[in-house]
Amino acid sequence: MSTDAGTAPEFRPAHHFPSAQVQFEAGKLGVWLFLVTEILLFGGLFTAFAIFRSHHFAAFMEAHHHLDKVLGAANTIVLLSSSLSMALAVRAAQTDRGRLAAKLLALTLAFAAAFLVIKGFEYHHKFEHGLLPGRYFHGKGFADSASGIFFGLYFMMTGIHGIHVVVGMGLIAWILLRARRGEFSSRYHAPVENVGLYWHLVDLVWIYLFPLLYLVG
Repeated sequence: MSTDAGTAPEFRPAHHFPSAQVQFEAGKLGVWLFLVTEILLFGGLFTAFAIFRSHHFAAFMEAHHHLDKVLGAANTIVLLSSSLSMALAVRAAQTDRGRLAAKLLALTLAFAAAFLVIKGFEYHHKFEHGLLPGRYFHGKGFADSASGIFFGLYFMMTGIHGIHVVVGMGLIAWILLRARRGEFSSRYHAPVENVGLYWHLVDLVWIYLFPLLYLVG
C-alpha cells in the first residue's frame, strides 16, 4: 500500500509542551471539555422541549405532522454518511494516506453542504405556510394556537444545530486545505481527529433531533 508519509513535515510541539504526545493529549482533552459544554447546551434545549410538550401535548402532536419526514430522513442519511466519511478520513490520516484523507474530507464537506440545502428547502416551506415561531406564527387549520410554541422550538433547535454545521464546514475546509498540503501523517494528525470528534457530535445531535421533532412531536 502506497503512503504519503514522505511528504509530511516532521511535527514539532509548541515550546510549552515537553513532547508531541503531551500536546496531542492536552488538545484532545480540551476538545472533550468543549463537547461537554455543547452537550449541556443541547441538553437544556431537549429539556425545554420535553417540558413544553408535556404542557401542550395535543398541540405538539398536531404540529409535528407538518414537518416533512422524508426530507428529515434524507438529512439523517446524509449526516450519517458524512460521519462515516469523516471517520475514514481520520483513519486515512493516521495511516499515512494523506491524499485519501483529503478526498474523504472533501466528501464530508459535500455531505454537510447537502444537509444545509435540504434544510433550506424545509425552512422555505415553513415560511410559505406561516409556520414560524412566536407572534410570526400564522399557520391555518390548527386547533390549538400553542402549535406556534412547537415551531419556535423547532427553529431554535434546528437553527442552532445548523450553525454548528456551518462551523463544522469551516473546520473541515481548514483541515482539508492542510491535508492537501501534505501536513498530516501517522506522526501528526491531531487536528483531523479533533475536528472529527466535533463533527461526530453534530451528527449525534441530529440523530436525537430527528425522532424528537419529526417522529414523536
